Amino acid sequence: MATAKRLPSGSWRVRILTHKTPDGKKHYKSFTAPTKKQAERMAMDYEPPQKDCLTLKKAMTEYIEGRSKTLSPRTISSYKHIRDGYLADLMDKNIDEITQVDIQRAINIEAGHLAPKTVRSIHGFLAAVMGVYRPDFMIRTALPKKVRTNISVPSEETVKRLVEVVRGTEMELPVLLAAFGPMRRGEICALRAEDIDGNTVHVMRNKVKKELGDGKSTWVVKAPKSYAGDRFIEYPDFVRKVWERKHIKRGELIEMQPDALTNRFIRVMESNNLPRFRFHDLRHYSASIQHALGVPDAYIMQRGGWESDEVLKRVYRHTMEKQAAEQNKKINDHFASLISG
Repeated sequence: MATAKRLPSGSWRVRILTHKTPDGKKHYKSFTAPTKKQAERMAMDYEPPQKDCLTLKKAMTEYIEGRSKTLSPRTISSYKHIRDGYLADLMDKNIDEITQVDIQRAINIEAGHLAPKTVRSIHGFLAAVMGVYRPDFMIRTALPKKVRTNISVPSEETVKRLVEVVRGTEMELPVLLAAFGPMRRGEICALRAEDIDGNTVHVMRNKVKKELGDGKSTWVVKAPKSYAGDRFIEYPDFVRKVWERKHIKRGELIEMQPDALTNRFIRVMESNNLPRFRFHDLRHYSASIQHALGVPDAYIMQRGGWESDEVLKRVYRHTMEKQAAEQNKKINDHFASLISG
């Protein structure tokens, strides 16, 4: 039992430690009375309030809500998906009681059926939340190794045929903007006539999906996904002529949402027996062609709205792998002629 101490005023006081904050600061509750016995009795009768259990799930919810104005809708949707669908063994645990062993065990379970990239995304969100609510807790989780991602780059022949089959249709302008810009599908669907001056498009908007809860969502227009995404792209004349044919002075040029754009693109590919690739891969095509023309990477990144050259390196590697067989044959034929001669 805590012992009362006499104060200069003559009263008696008992102090009880109630809790410590994560930074180590101690918090007390004081009981003061005219006599020592009364102060000690007050302290003994005190029942501290039950500390609310902050589970990992609650902490993740607070983390998301506290950043709802700064995170992109896609990131928020991704975080909610992680909170509601993964790390089941950790979600109802008190965040103060979670150990490194608990985290490793939960990550091992997810790694058994998910791609390494997905597991790393889950762990990244978990680490961010733990960093806020348990700043002194060091996470040292063994994560699955990264695997080389396959990237698709359509050939010039395929793109040329695609342009031919979409000519005069609602898909013509989206394809041209993606292949010869390159613009992302969300940027294309958010593009307005007033964003264009002559041959130049000012990419300043991006249409993204915002989750509303209960399985509902809506499309909202925001700034581009990154600082580098806000850019100016000068298109060739044949693209300018296509958007001029629409005769729209103000408002959105593409009358469809990003998901509809993707679905219609898939139908175009299937109905015309074109090699299957994603609409987004038209951006990869544009980057690979610019690289082949000797355009500096810094300009390719600026035109495409890439903040780093990571995507470009993957595009170039894919292109080089496709050319490897031809180059190997050229090398081996040369060596064979040297020896046989």
